[in-house]
Amino acid sequence: MAVENRPSAGASASQSTEVGVTTQARQAGEDPEKSTSTTSSGKEYFVRIKDHEFSKKCWKVLTWTPKRCRWDPEDPPKFGMGLNLLFGFASTFTVANLYYNHPILNILADEFNISNERASLIPTLMQAGYAAGLLFLCPLGDIFHRRAFVLILVFFTATIWLGLCLTESFPVFLALSFITAASTVTPQLMLPLVGDLAPAHRRATALSIVVSGLLLGMLIARLLSGILTQYTSWRSIYWFSFGMQYLILVLLFFFMPDYPSTNPGGLNYFSMLFSILKMMFKHPVLVQACIVGFCTSTIFTSFWTTLTFLLSEPPYEYSPVSIGLFALVGIGAMCFGPFHSKAVIDRFVPLFSVMLGLIYCLAGVIVGTFTGPFTVAGPIIQAFAIDIGIQTSQIANRSAIYSIEPRARNRVNTAFMVSVFCGQLAGTAIGNRLYAEGGWKASGGCSIGFIGAGLMFCFVRGPWEKGWVGWRGGWGIRRRDLGGGKMERPAMEQALEEGSAEEGKVEGSGDEKRQEAVSRRETEKTEEGGMKVQDNGR
Repeated sequence: MAVENRPSAGASASQSTEVGVTTQARQAGEDPEKSTSTTSSGKEYFVRIKDHEFSKKCWKVLTWTPKRCRWDPEDPPKFGMGLNLLFGFASTFTVANLYYNHPILNILADEFNISNERASLIPTLMQAGYAAGLLFLCPLGDIFHRRAFVLILVFFTATIWLGLCLTESFPVFLALSFITAASTVTPQLMLPLVGDLAPAHRRATALSIVVSGLLLGMLIARLLSGILTQYTSWRSIYWFSFGMQYLILVLLFFFMPDYPSTNPGGLNYFSMLFSILKMMFKHPVLVQACIVGFCTSTIFTSFWTTLTFLLSEPPYEYSPVSIGLFALVGIGAMCFGPFHSKAVIDRFVPLFSVMLGLIYCLAGVIVGTFTGPFTVAGPIIQAFAIDIGIQTSQIANRSAIYSIEPRARNRVNTAFMVSVFCGQLAGTAIGNRLYAEGGWKASGGCSIGFIGAGLMFCFVRGPWEKGWVGWRGGWGIRRRDLGGGKMERPAMEQALEEGSAEEGKVEGSGDEKRQEAVSRRETEKTEEGGMKVQDNGR
């Protein structure tokens, strides 16, 4: 019994902690009972301090830059192929976070003991979180240093993702899915940065590598998730993603250069968000790109959503793994994209490449729609054609819109991506509804209509037109900014020079005012001295 009444070491430590906290509270003039109760025997108090110190250390580590990655205005880092491929790799396995759950929703429903309808809330909330990140986080890339901002987002996503690997609660899984999706917007910060850094003569090629990674992530996520889940547990794919996020963090930490903000003076956050809306009334090329982007993204999601139904029904009746392997067709198209961009998009005006991409999509959809019900060759041709077509049009659109406001590229990208995201939602909803009512040909016919609408908006405004409607400036499709061997400098340098010029103007105006004030005081002193001399003479 004596042993039972003896306080344990843990209890003694707890009591000593309480005494320490009580003594500190008395010295500070606080109520000891209140201090002791709020700290729960001192344990929560020290945990909070430890967490605070831990967060400070994490902040210092993430914002520290290796010497080889630091910004030097005299010798700015070059945007080479290695960094371009790193951005593409990071985009692939970052955006894949949104799509790992798509092929395994039925397994997640069994795991959490819920209906398939409730399980469908997972991709819905992840898409909503991604939209929130696009709208509220991406514009901050115009204010902060992109390196630190990207690293913090990747670290936050990877750390919170651990909860998805471990939790057994469906509400917690839903909440964490929304949060991680909101911070999975780093590819949308990298794309404007590529537009800043790449020179005009290879901007489309550089963008195509990152966009290929973006689209590749959407396809490879479904493939990996289906295969790993069939032969292991569904948590395996989430652990795989957890490891990939930290691998991306390490690679970006050691190899991503630190580029200065294009708006070093800072911006008001809410005014910055409102400026996105004002851009839609200011730049016709942005509106045109957003409309075409909406139309092309609808056919992409409509096809890949309804394709599962087509291949799982007679006459095909493919297994889930076989349907997942169908994504390899799209992966082939993604790999072909950079070569096509170098040959076409870098040489011709963006509008020509956009229309060419829509024609690719139109040809593929027509073939797939009318041959898909009886031969698998139709969907294969359609998958390859729409993937290369959508990639071509998106890269060309980005090439066009990134030149309108060099110091606001993240906000321009936000406006464009919101329209693309809305198109993806519309394509999923409309495609599923039409397939349920009229089958494969009904959903394909709707895709043909969206492509026609996109082409119509392309013809409304010519490649050299500065206004909203017309073809002033000619019909030429060759780019004029690359003639004579004169290459445009990277936009980052131009934006920084513009910012420096504006700051110089402000400083110059301040110097002029100070000089005027000094000369005015000297004049007053001279006049006062003259008056004193006159008085002494009198």
